[in-house]
Amino acid sequence: MVRKTKEEAQLTRQQIIDAAREVFLKRGVTSTTLQDIAKQAGVTRGAVYWHFSNKHDLFHAMRDQVFLPLIDRMDNTLLVEEMHDPLATIEQFLCGTIQMLEENPAIRQTYEIMMVKCEYVDEFADVLQQILTNCSDIVTNLELAYKRAKEQGQLHPAHDPIAVAMDTHLFFVGLLHMWVKDIQGIRFRHQAIDLIKSHIKLRHAKP
Repeated sequence: MVRKTKEEAQLTRQQIIDAAREVFLKRGVTSTTLQDIAKQAGVTRGAVYWHFSNKHDLFHAMRDQVFLPLIDRMDNTLLVEEMHDPLATIEQFLCGTIQMLEENPAIRQTYEIMMVKCEYVDEFADVLQQILTNCSDIVTNLELAYKRAKEQGQLHPAHDPIAVAMDTHLFFVGLLHMWVKDIQGIRFRHQAIDLIKSHIKLRHAKP
């Protein structure tokens, strides 16, 4: 009986998290109340408070269930010392992120919430600082990959690894922002992979 109760509690907790994702996506984090989430989940507000101390706690529970591109997702392949094709590795990393968003609704929805449906003020200010820290780590990884590309003669001689790493990061952040906003898939989503490949191709040394 105890086991069943625990299982039911976990199901209710997940139900609340799923409802929070739906309401955050529709109304934005700031405009959403715990009552809104309780209504969406089909539970009482007391049930929400039984599982979560406040909206901030629930927000973190939602985002902790998925790895988010350029927020808290890192790809260790960019740190591999024996990298035979660094530029291809970078391209695969960027394309893989797009494919992950396309294939996983929970990741896609949570990413949209983090990028365009959340104001990073008050109790959410710490979330922004963590995002900025992770972005710095990704840029560092890109720098290492581009340095290896230059050592192997892959990178165009006019390119500085540090500069192109930042350029790639900013390009991809911008692309992801527009990808998320392109709900109908008529402007950016259908050509995101091609844009990434063109971006990397411009970094190759000329034959």
